[in-house]
Amino acid sequence: MLSASMGAGHDAVAEELARPARADGDEALVVDVLRLLPCGLGSALRGSYQASVRHFPWAYGAVYDTFLRSGPGRRPSGVPLARLAGHRLTELADRFEADVVVSVFHLAAQLTGHLRERGALRVPSAVFVLDFAVHRHWIHPGNDQYLCLTEEAAEELRRAVTAPVRVTGPVVPAGFLAPAPGAAHWRRTLARHLPGRPPVLLSAGAWGAASRPSATARLLARTGYLPVVLCGHNDPLRSAVTAVPGALALGWVSDLPGLMGAVHALIDNAAGQTAVQALAAGLPVIGYRPLPGHGEEGVRRMAEIGVSEFAPDEAGLLSALQRVLAAGPERDLRRERGRALFREDPLAPVTALAESAAV
Repeated sequence: MLSASMGAGHDAVAEELARPARADGDEALVVDVLRLLPCGLGSALRGSYQASVRHFPWAYGAVYDTFLRSGPGRRPSGVPLARLAGHRLTELADRFEADVVVSVFHLAAQLTGHLRERGALRVPSAVFVLDFAVHRHWIHPGNDQYLCLTEEAAEELRRAVTAPVRVTGPVVPAGFLAPAPGAAHWRRTLARHLPGRPPVLLSAGAWGAASRPSATARLLARTGYLPVVLCGHNDPLRSAVTAVPGALALGWVSDLPGLMGAVHALIDNAAGQTAVQALAAGLPVIGYRPLPGHGEEGVRRMAEIGVSEFAPDEAGLLSALQRVLAAGPERDLRRERGRALFREDPLAPVTALAESAAV
């Protein structure tokens, strides 16, 4: 499983793919593709990306537009960077006696596609595209199989590659798909903080990257909600949100299924793992102040396919909250659409690919 330590989402998916494989008696190795890059280049990439999404999101937006955004016209390829990890990956695959390589990060997909095209990687490669909106660096014609979240994403891929494309839906731990035992504890905790206010969850990802989360928390508190802000590992952000009257700032939360079972909606800015976990838990999702680049494209795509709302401004956010919190057929339909994304175990087509190659 080729992942990347860019936040926590890619690693979470890789580990969740590896877990059932290990339970079935197979060996599954999760590898950070950034560690395969030479001369500390991976650490530099991670550091610059973290700094940009936290402090200069416009800079990441410019990088995304230049290198990643889909559309007509030529743009720089990700292969020259990815191929720097080629020797280490092929050596690792041979030593581990791998039967298949699965990429859950776009740079890894460029690497495996390049190696397969040249014949340097002797086992098949599958790519699990984690984004609702597929950008161009997920795509390389050398890969053997593509798995994706939605039919819309699959259609984009089928126009770009000849390899089989399959819609499996997202990957989340089983705890998000069932009633969470920890929800009662979280309800008591939230009620003690500010009783009588509907709790609303705000996600800033593992790195605590968000656009003006304190302002959003202040708006929600002022209009009668209890904003519960997931600050990840960003201690300065947690301190800033703590200073907002009526807001609850949390660091890294291990029992996220329980917390999602106790709140009324998720305000999301990236269309990443937290968003799909909320969909699995039946929690309404509202996209608001998305991060530039893939975050903004993903948030808008989720709204377009009807599994979430998109709020363009403060008035839109408050209006969306009123709609998603109101019981009725519209809320039920959106919840059903979100749950319907989870179609099958993505590991099954990967295993079939490996078995077919072995035969």
